[in-house]
Amino acid sequence: MKISSLQPAHYAALKKIYELGIATGNATFETSAPTWESWDKAHLEKARLVAMDENENVIGWAALTAVSGRCVYAGVAEVSVYVHPDATGKGVGKKLLGALIRESEKENLWTLQAGIFPENAASLKIHEQCGFRKVGYREKIGKMKNVWRDTVLLERRSSLVGID
Repeated sequence: MKISSLQPAHYAALKKIYELGIATGNATFETSAPTWESWDKAHLEKARLVAMDENENVIGWAALTAVSGRCVYAGVAEVSVYVHPDATGKGVGKKLLGALIRESEKENLWTLQAGIFPENAASLKIHEQCGFRKVGYREKIGKMKNVWRDTVLLERRSSLVGID
């Protein structure tokens, strides 16, 4: 497996993986994948990654979104990590998340956060293995198919980026 920078040419594969995540009902509140233009605009230009197998097929991706437009939160980003179902259980998500953390620190991001459905045990596990800690539980934070859903809020503070 190889981790590299996400390029626009990867978007078709990224979108398919995202759609497969959406279909699980436990990856995101989103109900459809956006166009490349919308996805590109919503995600930070920093730290966009893909995992590729030995045949150069995209098997996972990771990216960051800003948590706020306010300048005081410029060093805080939300994490997205998605892995193709055929590649789960092989360490792809953990490697992507680890690489995303390293890239975020190069960009002076001091806090990464993730909101994960409690049913998504694999995602919770890899985030905790990569230094995220549970900081909250958001009960009935949003509806999905007319059912209230909860999320677990996780956070990782960088030890490399100075926080005074």
